[in-house]
Amino acid sequence: MSKQTDVKKVVLAYSGGLDTSIILRWLQTEYDCEVVTFTADIGQGEEVEPARKKAEVMGASAMYIEDLREEFVRDYVFPMFRANTIYEGEYLLGTSIARPLISKRMIEITNETNADAISHGATGKGNDQVRFELGAYALKPDVKVIAPWREWDLNSRDKLMQYAAEHDIPVEMKRGKKSPYSMDANLLHISYEGDILEDPWNGPEEDMWRWTVSPEAAPDKATELVFDYVKGDIVAIDGKAMTPAEVLTYLNKVAGENGIGRQDIVENRYVGMKSRGCYETPGGVIMLKAHRAMESLTLDREVAHLKDELMPRYASLIYNGYWWSPEREMLQTMIDASQVTVNGQVRVSLYKGNVTVSGRQSASDSLFDESIATFEDDEGAYNQQDAEGFIKLNALRMRIAAGK
Repeated sequence: MSKQTDVKKVVLAYSGGLDTSIILRWLQTEYDCEVVTFTADIGQGEEVEPARKKAEVMGASAMYIEDLREEFVRDYVFPMFRANTIYEGEYLLGTSIARPLISKRMIEITNETNADAISHGATGKGNDQVRFELGAYALKPDVKVIAPWREWDLNSRDKLMQYAAEHDIPVEMKRGKKSPYSMDANLLHISYEGDILEDPWNGPEEDMWRWTVSPEAAPDKATELVFDYVKGDIVAIDGKAMTPAEVLTYLNKVAGENGIGRQDIVENRYVGMKSRGCYETPGGVIMLKAHRAMESLTLDREVAHLKDELMPRYASLIYNGYWWSPEREMLQTMIDASQVTVNGQVRVSLYKGNVTVSGRQSASDSLFDESIATFEDDEGAYNQQDAEGFIKLNALRMRIAAGK
């Protein structure tokens, strides 16, 4: 590959691992440019500060290390859960929802540093390349994107290791057993792909899971939680006020201890292939269940049904990388408007992998009228004779068709 002369500075999404460290050196070598590294802490559970030292040693011109956990949950995870979002009936979109935030911050850093391009370590087979780049183009239409996996020939671990040795790239040789899986983690979930999971018939190994115990090993006594909701978001648990990131951190812990949150999915990637992955989304599983319970009490029937109809489209937009699209923003406006009355409390019970709703109440916004719903004497609140005309009118077209 000939040296590129039109790029003087690149902002690189940098984890400090093997792939992105090689990309850092490759950009310096092939593009003869400055590299600004950006490392986001979105709750992946690993130290991010070592990335700063490694980037400095490798000659990065600037290093950005930022704690984005609160912004991630507040501005991305919570809005997504207001829609009860789930992709293809199972996937809670843990990886997908993190990408728009990273893209946004990369573009901001690009503007701050007067960089010419951005770069990422997503491969040419996956969804993340689409998500990163769609977000980047939506926020900065003329940005140049450098995707090394679509340019270089370092398409195996052996070639990557050889490149690292030839270019003095430090490679951490961790002691002990190294996970054979490709993993991605943030405050919402951790994903596992590769190795034996590439055969959809193979079950995941028990020692693969990091955040959850098996349901069989969970406590024999249920754990009960009470959530306070304001406009569709959890603001307190068991009476204790919490920030969005604190809510999800706590729920991940207590759900994981109760064997909640494991998923084994074959999904349809946007690029056209089917992919098998396993996920741990302990807090998200509880949030989805409890939010629907709060809505069941406070949302008008047709509003709730319309939300359910729109949700698959909304989920696909997030999965495919269209968070910054006008259609997603339009849907979000509708969804957020529906949440004005989603206020109150929900009680759930956690037991051996299951989440059970055991109570819901709303002093200000409940649409449940006991005087109408009761099986006892309703004292005239509902005239049961009205149902006859209602039924006959709704049956009219079918009666006409049946009489032909």
